[in-house]
This record gives sequence, C-alpha cells and structure tokens, in this order.
Amino acid sequence: MKNETKRLLTLGVDIGGTKVETALVDSNGKILSSHRHPTHPEKGAKRIIDDVVTCVNQCLNKGKGEAKALGIGIAGQVNPSGVVRSSPNFGWKDFPLKLRLEEKLKLPVFVTNDVRAATWGEWQFGAGRGINDLIVLFVGTGIGGSVVSGGKMLAGCSNTAGELGHMTIVMDGRDCHCPNKGCLEAYAGGWAIAERAQEAVQNNPVAGENLISLAGSIEKITATHVAEAYHEGDLLAFQLARETAQYLAQGLVGIVNAFNPCLIVLGGGVVEGLPELIKTVENSVKKRALESAVENLKVVKAVLGNKAGIVGAADLARAQIK
Repeated sequence: MKNETKRLLTLGVDIGGTKVETALVDSNGKILSSHRHPTHPEKGAKRIIDDVVTCVNQCLNKGKGEAKALGIGIAGQVNPSGVVRSSPNFGWKDFPLKLRLEEKLKLPVFVTNDVRAATWGEWQFGAGRGINDLIVLFVGTGIGGSVVSGGKMLAGCSNTAGELGHMTIVMDGRDCHCPNKGCLEAYAGGWAIAERAQEAVQNNPVAGENLISLAGSIEKITATHVAEAYHEGDLLAFQLARETAQYLAQGLVGIVNAFNPCLIVLGGGVVEGLPELIKTVENSVKKRALESAVENLKVVKAVLGNKAGIVGAADLARAQIK
C-alpha cells in the first residue's frame, strides 16, 4: 500500500482573484503538467467553479497519468469540512467549495487556506525540508504564515491558525484591513508599504522625486516601486526598506519566543523584491529575542516561488487519501 501511495498523482490548485492555476504533481513534488485559466469572480460562485473545472481538465489533458485527488488553496478562512467561511477575493460566506468541486470533478477534494498550502510546500519540498520546527511567513500584498511545531503544522481550534500578519505590534497603531489596528500587516504588507511610502513622499516631495518618477504620481507608488528605487540607491526607499525590516523583526521576535523554531522561511512578493530584508531581519531577531530561543535559529528565503501553494495543496490532498 505504501509503494502504491508513493506513485499516486494528485492535482494542486491555486485559486486567486484573477486566475486559477492547476498542476499535476507527483509524490516528490515534481510538476508533471500545469495550466492557467482566468477567473471571473464578478460573475458569481458558479462561474468560479466552472473556471476551476475547466483549468483542471485542461491540465489533465496535457499530462500523463490519472489524478487520485485534488487539493485547493484559497485566500480566506476554511473550516475542516472544506467550507470557505469567508474569502475577500470572492465575497464568499460559508461556501461549500469541497462539496461543489467533488460533484463536478468526481474526485476527493481537500480545501485549505492558500498560505497554509504554500507553507506545506516549502516544508515538504522547499527551504524547510527536513525541519520539524519552523515558521513560514509570506510577505506579499498581505502577510500570512504558518507554524510547524514538532513535525505538525498547527491548525488551531477552528482551523484558522497561522494568521501571523494580524498579530498586533503597535498598540492603537495603523488601521489594518481586518477590524484591528497596529497589525504586522498594516506596517510591512505590500499595501502598507505603499501607504507608508506615499505618506513619506507627501511629507518630503524632494526626497520622493525618484519614487514619483517611477510611479507617475504619489498616489500610484507601490511596494514594487520602493524595491526598484532601493536598488537604484534611493535614500528614501532605503529608509522605508529598513523600517519594513524592523517591523517584520518586531513581529517575529514574539513568534520566535513563543514557538522556538529552528528555521524561519520568508517568501512572498515583498521578499522577492527586497531579498536584502532577510539578513536584516535575522540580525534584529537574534538581538532582541530570548537568547535560548535563537541559539539555533536561521532565517532563509523561500525557494519554491509561486509554485509553493500548488505543490503544497497537491501533497496535502495526497496525505488525505493515504
């Protein structure tokens, strides 16, 4: 039975606000075939399901081998039964995604949060392979992550553990997109970097001339422009990047003290654009966290890129049918 399980091929699906991407994945995390298809969230849940089914069928047509299950990662909160409790990209509330896809595809379906799927991918096949105690933090437009402790990815009481971006780092601080203030995401997420950059340029237009030139106007400045200006040697961008690193470190100090990981894996678009953050974050965390919590700690960059979620979702689905 064990050897048969190793040969099982499964599908990984990453569903976003503009596209769905599907891959046929083997037990070593190797992608055998893949397909990308646009999504149409404005046309309702039924159309999203149809988009996923179309993408899955196109992927299977390209590949060789039969999929035995499907894993899907979606931005939002998912309960253990595969019901999407809420999804900001689609406006769903208590939507039975697992049931709807199983009806259409006639395959076992496993549904999870997209960041948890990406964490699983990095843990099993990427930068965290072979490590039983690690934190994975994805810093993109928002911030999400997961905790692996004692060789298990923590799920929490209601399957929503890992909302690391919404830990408070500044009391009554900047407004977050959640109901709280002062969240880590409200300072170091991509949207927050853009806000902070725009405010800095408004306060000092001379220092922000390069950012304005790159973006076209103050209102259009994004985290990507900050990264670009940073690599051009812009002093304001350097200051914004340094502050971002310190905010990330501030959040991670508490996480490290709480969970004592051997490894922190940092990924996401902000980290891809500013990989220099990693060393600064590592040095700051090691200076500020408890000595016993950091004596074996390393901070590294995620290695699977935008494939982590697909590979992770496929492997999580495989684990469900063993």
